[in-house]
Amino acid sequence: MLNKLNSGSIFLVFLFSLFTLNVFAQEASVQGIIIDASNNEPIPFANVIVTGTQLGSVSDIDGKFTINGLTPGYIKLQVSYVGYKNQFSADILVNNSSIPFIEIKLQPSEILLDEVQITVDPFEKTEQAPLSMQSIGTKEIESNPGANRDISRVIQSFPGVGSTPAFRNDIIIRGGGPSENRFFLDDVEIPVINHFATQGASGGPVGIINADFIETLNFYSGSFPSDKYNALSGVLEFKLKEGSKDKTNFQVSVGASEAAFTVNGPIGDNTSYIFSIRRSYLQLLFSALELPFLPTFNDYQLKVKTNFNAKNQLTIISIGSLDHLTLNESIANPDPSQEYLLTQIPINDQWSYTLGAVYKNFFDKGFHTFVLSRNMLNNTFYKYPDNDESMDKSFDYESIEAENKFRYELTLRDKGFKYNFSGNLEYAHYENSTTQSIFINDSLINFNYFSTLNFLKYGLSANVSKRILKSRLLVSAGIRFDGLDYNSTMSNLFNQSSPRIALSYTLSEKFLLNAAIGKYYQLPAYTTLGFRNNMDELVNSESASYLGVNQYNLGVEYRYSEAIVFSLEGFKKDYYNYPIDVYTGASLANQGADYSSVAGATQATFTGTGQANGIEFLNRINLKKFTLLASYTFVRSKFTDINGTLIPSSWDSRNLLSITGTKDFKNNWRLGFKWRYVGGLPYTPYDMETSANVNAWNAKGSPYLDFSQLNALRFNSFNQLDVRVDKYFFFQKWTLMLYLDIQNLLNYQVEGQDYIVREQNEDGSYKTINNGEDYVLETIPNSSGTILPTIGIMVKF
Repeated sequence: MLNKLNSGSIFLVFLFSLFTLNVFAQEASVQGIIIDASNNEPIPFANVIVTGTQLGSVSDIDGKFTINGLTPGYIKLQVSYVGYKNQFSADILVNNSSIPFIEIKLQPSEILLDEVQITVDPFEKTEQAPLSMQSIGTKEIESNPGANRDISRVIQSFPGVGSTPAFRNDIIIRGGGPSENRFFLDDVEIPVINHFATQGASGGPVGIINADFIETLNFYSGSFPSDKYNALSGVLEFKLKEGSKDKTNFQVSVGASEAAFTVNGPIGDNTSYIFSIRRSYLQLLFSALELPFLPTFNDYQLKVKTNFNAKNQLTIISIGSLDHLTLNESIANPDPSQEYLLTQIPINDQWSYTLGAVYKNFFDKGFHTFVLSRNMLNNTFYKYPDNDESMDKSFDYESIEAENKFRYELTLRDKGFKYNFSGNLEYAHYENSTTQSIFINDSLINFNYFSTLNFLKYGLSANVSKRILKSRLLVSAGIRFDGLDYNSTMSNLFNQSSPRIALSYTLSEKFLLNAAIGKYYQLPAYTTLGFRNNMDELVNSESASYLGVNQYNLGVEYRYSEAIVFSLEGFKKDYYNYPIDVYTGASLANQGADYSSVAGATQATFTGTGQANGIEFLNRINLKKFTLLASYTFVRSKFTDINGTLIPSSWDSRNLLSITGTKDFKNNWRLGFKWRYVGGLPYTPYDMETSANVNAWNAKGSPYLDFSQLNALRFNSFNQLDVRVDKYFFFQKWTLMLYLDIQNLLNYQVEGQDYIVREQNEDGSYKTINNGEDYVLETIPNSSGTILPTIGIMVKF
């Protein structure tokens, strides 16, 4: 394998040397439009400057502008106009083969001459969320070392975001579980953002969202405004690029795990589109390396936007995935680690899609937003004992989640106030067919049930923000009401009322003091609401309630310059109504980051509480040729067990440190690095006595955890250094982008929970003792970590 990778690295160096001799020095262009963010009216005669240069333009009577003579590469625009706040654009990649089109929205300014002047913020925040929010541009996403253009890994550079040593994309924010987050693409909610997603949570090994589509990401790690709902820890709000207004463009990409094709361009005068498809080739690589599982994934993504006129626009968004995971049973003599995975991992087929339409109608002081969408997840997996298909399946699961959603929002400005009102109505359908054997309290219980449910979800919200005290104090206050017709408690909107308020006080031109307090609610997973016993009873129907958290945030921000910012922020999260598994006694907050395909499918009591408290430090530097993102988080995360005892959660990493930097050099070279340190995570030891029981092992195919010692042990901390080298070649009619990404350059070995396997006789049968009632188990140390180079090639034409 290393010889192959070394050969690939030599080949990449050869490509770099070859093409350096043939690059044309060309000039690039950018086009765009400047509009009023309140009513979408074009702004004529606005000044548009390319930051760090003397190049610029002035928008015409229709708000449009063109800037020519640009050096190919990433640029950022700064726009100014009297009566409006200065605004930075997102990162824009300009080249010779296409002309990108950028829409820049200016916010009206209410500041008078004798009031404090608010410094323009290139690290953009919103009025509704002056703290616990970070804006991430496409350049940061594209060049983040070790992330391979996967947004779930990019945000691991930011404060409060934890991670695990496993190759997964679980989003763990400020000590909350991976099920506590929500995701929006241009106002359309997408429940599934990862391939082979863990149903009932958000994680998976590979992201679905294609980085080619992302213009900016607003990442909320807390204190999100009232129009963001059904989340306890984080909200990721993606703004997608528009297709070219100029001509049809193509991009072909080959990366770490997949090949992709993207096309974008105009459809007539008022419509643009961007579309991509991707397919993995991991199954070929994994088979050659004799890994025990063979994943195959496919996905597509689409955006179509039509501007009927300045007052009306329609955007169509769609994204979908098709995944298949099977076992590599061609391994002749599997070693203990291979045997462990072969006996544990089920065969999994999963597909999902989201289709949504966003219609916006603008008027003098604001706009209406109508969002209509449908999403669906189909998840099937099964397991035969010892992968022997002549036997009955030990686990057979098939589930469908389908949601039809409508949301209306009214946004308007009047006399310095910004108002936002919203209402949402959703119809959801859930099906689950499960056959499973569980060994509990020295007895084998067979579950065999079919569950089908239809839900009606509804919500209302209001938010108002305004600057007062001569514009020194920004106040944003809101409230939400949410309901579900599952039981009498959840159906009452007022039982889930969630007020929140955020404040930002400008102490001086450079210092800001920020604070926020709020209450947030989230639905339990459908897998929990739809769980039935063998008597066809919805065992959670009476006790189920919304999960709740009270958030408290206090921070200070120092803006050294337009390109350098420091911040320090403390947070406190008090959870309540958290479900606890009645069989294991463990909080469901601990679930969602393993390779099982379901989280929360159990009988639960909704009496759990929890705490996640900590402090974060952040330094962001965003210069023309150099960027640095340094963050440190101290966090403690604890949730109660069924006895009411607070126990460290599976996300109680305590210390998180990340330093990410990039440096641009001459001739379009870029070098980047990312170093992460994550404190040791708690884990639960095995119950070796139960695991050895023949009936127990045969039912599950893997060892059992000893929940009487829930998270009583802790792994060692781990750290990882990733580096990345990018080289761009800009030709007359096409662009070539190459990168070499090396993960775990220091070859750090990560400690994992031991593998437990059954000892075998010489004839291949399994050893037993106690008259055949118990297997003889063997403990195999589990450590992982290797230097992982990746070559990426992207061609635009």
